[in-house]
Amino acid sequence: MNLHRLYSLIFFFLSLTIFGQNQEDKIYNAVDVFVAHPSAKALQNLTDTETDFWKNPKPKTKDELLAIVVLNCNKAYYENQFGQTQKAISSYEKAWQIYQKNKLSNYDIIEFCLKPLGNLYTVLGDYDNAENTIKQYFFIVNTSKNYPDAQRQKFAAILNLSNVYQNSGKISLAIELLENTLKTTQLSNSQKGILLNNLGNNYLLSSAGSLMRPEIHQIATKAFESSIKYLENEKEQTETLSNSYRNLSVLNRQRQNYEMANSYLEKAEKLLLKTANQQPRKLAKLYYEKALLLFDERKYEESKKQISAVFKTLIPDYDSSNFLPNQNQLYAETVLIDALDLEAEMLEIKQPKKALKSFELSFYIEDLLMNSLVYENSKIISQIRSRNRTEKCISIYNNLYEKEGKVEYLNEAFQLSERTKSGILQRYRSNIKNASAEEKQLLQGIQNLNNAILKEQQKGNLAAISKINQLIKKQNEVMLSLKKIQSQRQDYLPEKCDLKALFKKLENDKAMMIYYFMGAERLYYFILQNNRISLDEVPIGDGKIVSILFFLNYFNSADAITNDISGYNHYGKKAYDLLKLPGNTVYQNLIIVPDGILNFLPFEALITWESKTTNFAKMHYLLNDFKIAYNTSANIYLNSKTIQKSEKTVLGIFPVFEKTAFELSYSKKEMESIKSYFKGKYLENSNATFSNFKNNAPNYSILHLSTHASSGDIETPASIKFYDQEIFYSELYNLHINPDLVVLSACETGIGKLYKAEGAMSVARGFQFAGAQNLLFSLWKVNDFTTSVFMADFYKNSKNGASYFEANSNAKLEYLNDKSIPNAKKSPYYWSSFVYYGSLSAEEKSVNYIYYIVSLLALIGLFLIFNLNKKWKIFTNTSKKRITKK
Repeated sequence: MNLHRLYSLIFFFLSLTIFGQNQEDKIYNAVDVFVAHPSAKALQNLTDTETDFWKNPKPKTKDELLAIVVLNCNKAYYENQFGQTQKAISSYEKAWQIYQKNKLSNYDIIEFCLKPLGNLYTVLGDYDNAENTIKQYFFIVNTSKNYPDAQRQKFAAILNLSNVYQNSGKISLAIELLENTLKTTQLSNSQKGILLNNLGNNYLLSSAGSLMRPEIHQIATKAFESSIKYLENEKEQTETLSNSYRNLSVLNRQRQNYEMANSYLEKAEKLLLKTANQQPRKLAKLYYEKALLLFDERKYEESKKQISAVFKTLIPDYDSSNFLPNQNQLYAETVLIDALDLEAEMLEIKQPKKALKSFELSFYIEDLLMNSLVYENSKIISQIRSRNRTEKCISIYNNLYEKEGKVEYLNEAFQLSERTKSGILQRYRSNIKNASAEEKQLLQGIQNLNNAILKEQQKGNLAAISKINQLIKKQNEVMLSLKKIQSQRQDYLPEKCDLKALFKKLENDKAMMIYYFMGAERLYYFILQNNRISLDEVPIGDGKIVSILFFLNYFNSADAITNDISGYNHYGKKAYDLLKLPGNTVYQNLIIVPDGILNFLPFEALITWESKTTNFAKMHYLLNDFKIAYNTSANIYLNSKTIQKSEKTVLGIFPVFEKTAFELSYSKKEMESIKSYFKGKYLENSNATFSNFKNNAPNYSILHLSTHASSGDIETPASIKFYDQEIFYSELYNLHINPDLVVLSACETGIGKLYKAEGAMSVARGFQFAGAQNLLFSLWKVNDFTTSVFMADFYKNSKNGASYFEANSNAKLEYLNDKSIPNAKKSPYYWSSFVYYGSLSAEEKSVNYIYYIVSLLALIGLFLIFNLNKKWKIFTNTSKKRITKK
């Protein structure tokens, strides 16, 4: 055999072993090489291998696709180990998407993909995705006949779902799930210990610190101690055992038993350091717990050292001499937020301006987290987290202002407060303007699927689990497509309020604004008028805020006020004084931006001067001093547009529900009165369907819905009734309407589950998401007759040229002055329910330029005729004089 032939054979065998490797083997070899020597830098090799695979135009086999799934799961695992949480989530999502789309098998997708993915969603506060992911793999296990280690995976699903409930504020659901599992399921000692630790943690979080009731403290303590007994001999559970000791430390720290708290924390640290493959995040969390304990003991310097240890653990290139990390070193991580917030609290004592810098970095990370979220509920929970920080910052700015007198401090305090005011609604409105057609379609798809899931879940025991799972799977696919599009654009930053423009708008509207921020310790209120901001506060903890609750209780039923008129007068005045509302000023237009429970308060019905009269028309209401409009935020007020359409037309929805238990007997009278003022389309009885409403809504300037509505409860969302179906508030999001006004002539349309920052999850909110800027809606169950009277006056005022804002105030005053209405029906319960949110500006009337041109020419003509006539008279008079002289 000649040398050339030998070389040819060698090359042939090399081609088979190296160049001739199939795609599947190449991928697995790349994974094996990486796992043998993992590093953050080496992750790029896996990315390159995958990129080459997708570049190859050859059809992909199922085995090759499964290899890509394995590659992404391994990549995600190590990305998480190296602190690259967002990248890890993306890799797991990609693996699950490929596995699901191509119907792959022969791989434990739950263990290596879905379980860690659900846990990472929980870590970053993406609770909706976490819950959906866990429910998906729980369904897979339950419906698969021969799933390997099914019992262990079911246990993991229950544990992880309880973690999601715990972190998203559904503590009672978490406790119920854990206690039922402990009672009804056969568990190992290890599993019992894990669940008991989780159960104790939920009881720990169910009460705030020193406010924890003794019996709750006892239950939590017993759960942790039982957990330790079950786990202390389980060698593979040192981390959970460590967590149980840490939780006992927290319980004792809250009771100021610092010596015992330290003892437990030392045990927790020793156990955690024994754990194999310690994750930096878990170690950093322990350092944070130590810092928090030292802070409570007022050992500030030692506490700062532990915070520095947190930064060093989570930020590889952190330089402790720089005091705080640089912004460009930060990433989406909640432990970093906790550490920065605690650092700020220590700095607040002697270095308030540096404290503000630390808080600023926390807000930056919150924005990073917010930008990774898709679902509304998760965004709201993320926003709530920043409320306490916002309150602390407002307090610091207020103190700095008092010391230095610089108005910039008040401006910054106001801007921070504005960040949390209906932030989700503001972001949605801003994003939807610039969204592509594809993004809008995906957003609509997610919302429709979410509503379908919700509808099915409301069936309780009759709900079809398989149907819910199919909807969740589809929603997950749409969510991943949406995330891909949104990741391609720059991160959204909260819009700052243009104060110069705001003051100009207030001046044009001849109005002043009172803007509330309800914190945990103080109620702050900003007053904006005459191109300046003022800030004041009221302590919440001294019992004064109870006056507002007493006042609100008078609107729980129709006879609560009439049965205690003097009490109403008294608490109405106390609430008025507490809320620091202005007396008569130059302007009588008042804009109120409420917060917290103030969202449910009818400010017009507050008493400005207490009297002994029982005549409701003669009482001294805030309504007598001001015309009031509400807004959910300063930016929403600033960006609200004046009414554009010259001719008002009404789309009226009047289901009436004749001859049923839901009949609205005065609804027809209401319709006839509106008809007498405005043209439009009025849909009655069986024509008042949701589909008819959707199809006609874009064609009319006023949408009037006279029907039944409900505020819902903890489990059931707020809803509104059409003739054919009941619609949840979130089902209104996709209407995409732009009316001049939406009138919700129904009960409790402004009431729903309340979130301090975002407001009520109400029917009104549904219409705000849909595009409505001006709304008239109710704060409690309204009376059918008195509503029809009020609405007649409101539309009469609108027809006579009053803005909607003025029409609302005028209708209430006219109602009180109407002699045909008996005194009992003039109770504030009947007339103050409806509140107006929106623009103050009157309707912009179209300009008839031809009319003005003709008028101008006529004036010029008259002027010329007048002057010519005058000149002619002068000329003739002069001529006569001249003749006489001659």
